[in-house]
Parts: sequence; C-alpha cells; structure tokens
Amino acid sequence: MRPDISTQSKIIDIAAKRAQQGRPTADERSDEARIPISVFIIAMNEEDRIGQTIASCIHWADEVIVIDSGSTDQTVTVAQRMGARVLHNDWNGYGLQKRFGEDQCRNDWILNIDADEVVTPALRDEILGLFQTSVLAENDFWEVDICDVWPHEKTAAKHAYSHKQIRLYRRSVGRFSASSVHDTVRPPSDAKVGMLKGHMDHRSIPSVAFHFEKMNRYSTMQVHEMRGRGRKMPKSRLLYEFPAAFLKGYLVRGYCRYGWWGLIASTNYAVGRYLRVAKSIEADLLGQAHASQRGSAAMRQDKT
Repeated sequence: MRPDISTQSKIIDIAAKRAQQGRPTADERSDEARIPISVFIIAMNEEDRIGQTIASCIHWADEVIVIDSGSTDQTVTVAQRMGARVLHNDWNGYGLQKRFGEDQCRNDWILNIDADEVVTPALRDEILGLFQTSVLAENDFWEVDICDVWPHEKTAAKHAYSHKQIRLYRRSVGRFSASSVHDTVRPPSDAKVGMLKGHMDHRSIPSVAFHFEKMNRYSTMQVHEMRGRGRKMPKSRLLYEFPAAFLKGYLVRGYCRYGWWGLIASTNYAVGRYLRVAKSIEADLLGQAHASQRGSAAMRQDKT
C-alpha cells in the first residue's frame, strides 16, 4: 500500500484533467507492448529536456511518473502533453525526492531516469527482451552505463565518458538512499547485480552557462552535506585540487578526445571540484569567526 502523501505534497492529477477535457490519458495510449514497469523522473524547470526523456519510455512502460518540485516553466505542461502522471513534492534533496518517487510507483520493477537522460533504442529493446525471458529474474538490480552527451552532439560518442548506476531494480529488495546529495540505489550486501549492454544518453550540460550555475549550486549542497556528517576537507587540497581535477577530466575521463571542447570540459570540471574545497574552507572560517564572537560576548556578560 502506498503511504499517504504529506500535506506538503500536492498531487497534480494530470490524468483527471485530461479526462475532463476529453483528451486521452496515459492509460489510453495505443501502444504495441507495455511491460509491468514503472518509470519515474524527478524534475524542476526541465521544459527543454524532459520531453525527449519521456518520449524514450512512454510507449512501452506501464506508467511514467514525473515528480516535480515546483517548476516555474512549462515542465508540467510538457509532461502532461506527453502522457505522464505528474505529482508535486517539495524538494528535500536528491535521495529523498527519489524515495518519494518510488513510493508512487504501482509496480515492483522500477526504472529511474533523470530529466536530462534518454533511454536509447538499444537499451529499450534490451529491457523489453528481459521482460520476455527468465533472465530478468536472475538479478534484482541492473546497472546501466550513463554516457555524456555534449550540447553539440546528437547522441553519445563511442569514446564518451560514462558512469555505471543501478537504474533498473526491484523496489521490494532495495531502494534509493536518503542522502540529500547522493542519489544511489542501495542493494543488500548479498544482492546479485546484472549489467545491461545498452546505455542512456546523459545531456547534463546543455550550455557552459548552465554548467557553471549547476556547479555553484551543487558544490554548496555537497559542503552542507559533508559538514552535516562532520567531515572537513584539508585546506592543503586547495593547492592541488584544480590541476589534479583538470588532468583527471582531460586524461582519465578522456575529454582530450574532444579537441577544444575537451579543454573547456576539463576546465569546468576542475572549477567544480575547486569550488567544493573553497566553500568548505569558507564554512570553516565562518564557523570559527562565529564561535569567537560568541566567546567574546560570553566574556562580556561574565564581567557585567
């Protein structure tokens, strides 16, 4: 049974509105084959990207749910037009937002996609094939390669940097962590994890301007999360964080294969890593200053 939705979580019942207007709902799609899988997507102000994301799964998944955290653009309208079920939930961090999304799914098998990701045709066909055989049951968790796609590319290059994440899984066996920054599915220690051959296209950086805004926002969240766990970064990292991160991006991640754009991508990656260290040191200094001020105020009160 699904848990009750909190008072902070307002359901935007898109299906009901579409039915009232005489428009087809997601359940009335004339699809060739739909498998018992729930796809959920968390989003906020993703009108430029979420349409392609939904289109990559809406015709073969049993349901597609978008968890919106207060978009001020046309994200909800686009999702509605595509046939997704749209819910509102106030933002409490990546992990908690995805756990909320899990709670709304009616199927045990879940596919999680971010609003800047697209299920490629090869991955779609592979998932459809799994649900037609007994191979699916061999693992409760399936990892997928999530490959970078740059603004000037139509799909991921063969040499694109990628990272593996569990995105296809059984909710009854493992779920996303509750971390505010790290959104990762946590399987049991003895779980078997399979690897899908297909990949997702990841359009996380639509422009340089967007990238800098994201790095600034994300580095702030990272520092807040680290300090909440009592973790502090050594100040010495300020000396080597930028050059080390640049080399990691340029050589280890293979951005050098992209020519001039590789220099841009490597530099931006290094800036993001530097910001995390700089903000951590800033937080330490501000904490020390506030502690000193409180100590001085206490001494003045004692003297009086």
